[in-house]
Amino acid sequence: MSPLRFASTFAAALVVGCLIQGCSSEPQSVKAATVKPDKDRKDAPDFTLKDADGKTVQLADYRGKVLLLDFWATWCGPCKVEIPWFVEMQRKHKDKGFEVLGVSMDDEGWDVVKPFLAKLGVNYRVVMGNDATAQLYGGVDALPTTFLIDRGGRIAAVHVGLTSRREIEDGVGQLLQVPASDPGGRTGLPAFFAGAR
Repeated sequence: MSPLRFASTFAAALVVGCLIQGCSSEPQSVKAATVKPDKDRKDAPDFTLKDADGKTVQLADYRGKVLLLDFWATWCGPCKVEIPWFVEMQRKHKDKGFEVLGVSMDDEGWDVVKPFLAKLGVNYRVVMGNDATAQLYGGVDALPTTFLIDRGGRIAAVHVGLTSRREIEDGVGQLLQVPASDPGGRTGLPAFFAGAR
């Protein structure tokens, strides 16, 4: 069993244990700020990977859009929980400048991924990832690992393991409030502060 598969299996077991036994007696609430402040965001590393049709996909292709970048695998239980959420988010927000991009980390390649995507009705682009791409994003030690990337191409939030749907949706909602004409996130400032003349 690969270290990534072991870590993800262990994380899935913890999630199931929490669902059965409860991890805390305190009610869980969604954090008010689900994305990093603008000043704390770093550029998302660019990559070039192939999609299911053999077409080249670069992260830079998504500049100007809010992007949910999801590292996942067909054998990952928590990934199977989140993917239908992402399908719905893609459908709901596509016209607002939002995209989902899945990065499959399956060692078996498209032979297992294509039927899986068809079965779940995935409506967003998926590329085949590799260790080099995972290393660009800090190693991706567990699946799923999901990055929310703002219109300026910067990482605004990272979710490792199964995260609440509400937290992801809140983050996407916050990022979509920044208009495409202002990917730097300077909304809310008077025009002369934002550099307009």
